[in-house]
Amino acid sequence: MQKIPATVITGFLGAGKTTMIRNMLMNADGRKIALIINEFGDLGVDGDVLKGCGAEACTEDDIIELNNGCICCTVADDFIPTMEKLLARDVRPDHIIIETSGLALPQPLVAAFNWPGIKTAVTVDGVITVVDSAAVAAGRFADDHDALDAQRVEDQGLDHESPIEELFEDQLIAADLIILNKADLLDAKGLQSVRDIVSAATSRKPRMIEARNGDVPASVLLGLGVGTESDIENRKSHHELEHEGAPHDHDHDEFESFVVELGAIDEQAAFIDQLKPLIDRHDILRLKGFAEIKGKPMRLVIQAVGSRIDSYFDRPWAPGETRGTRLVVIGLHDEMDDAAIISEIKGLG
Repeated sequence: MQKIPATVITGFLGAGKTTMIRNMLMNADGRKIALIINEFGDLGVDGDVLKGCGAEACTEDDIIELNNGCICCTVADDFIPTMEKLLARDVRPDHIIIETSGLALPQPLVAAFNWPGIKTAVTVDGVITVVDSAAVAAGRFADDHDALDAQRVEDQGLDHESPIEELFEDQLIAADLIILNKADLLDAKGLQSVRDIVSAATSRKPRMIEARNGDVPASVLLGLGVGTESDIENRKSHHELEHEGAPHDHDHDEFESFVVELGAIDEQAAFIDQLKPLIDRHDILRLKGFAEIKGKPMRLVIQAVGSRIDSYFDRPWAPGETRGTRLVVIGLHDEMDDAAIISEIKGLG
């Protein structure tokens, strides 16, 4: 039997992975797709967004959510059993898509495809890394050693490399295709700067393409035919290189997430406008979820990366469905005042 191709889609928080997958499912060229989602946080926002898209290529039964933590840390406990169940189905999918958490290292996940029982049935068609071009252009994830050295002179607390920068680089190192998303937010000079930064972050030279709103044809994303699991030794992460030969846990303690729940929102525009300064004030990395808007029969999806907020109505509230507003807040562990953020968001409703 021919192996089932699997595509691993990775990228930092808010890069646009879910939007790209949603667009792809709506234009899957007749493929039957199984989707595995590794959510970060207690609310399955990405899964619900994709279930709400109504794509024939991927029904609700074909969407599997892994909420027990970062997929790269739970390969044996969560990912392997999930793959085995997919392969045991009477009707197997034509293609498997895996959306990793923004915190995940792709390398351990790709290596898992060499697991006995999976290697003979599934191959990694390719690893796709989605980049938030606007964030990179702003220098948030740039590896500027001169700037870091200058800052170290004044602040001894910077005498170590940022885990976020390492994670960003590791996701690029693993990539077979890099999507420079949100390209429409930059001019030609800005885009070239992003290309230079991304190229410098990996010695490998995967293909890079530009996109806006995650709009990339399925014919470009699927069918790469790389077989990445056979090349995993050439894509080692910082974590693997640092702890090579020694057992060590991959630690995400620097990140924290929590859920804020409140009732219906009076005014959609006013709520969004008030969220922006709140996000800046508390240095929130990512905010995502759903909101009930008074007088509206549909559910509002809210996706924020820094103070950039996208919102849209994705589907009507289902009969008997519990309505309300539920938001996941993600930030750095030592920099978020949970109680203050929860109180302020509830005050906006």
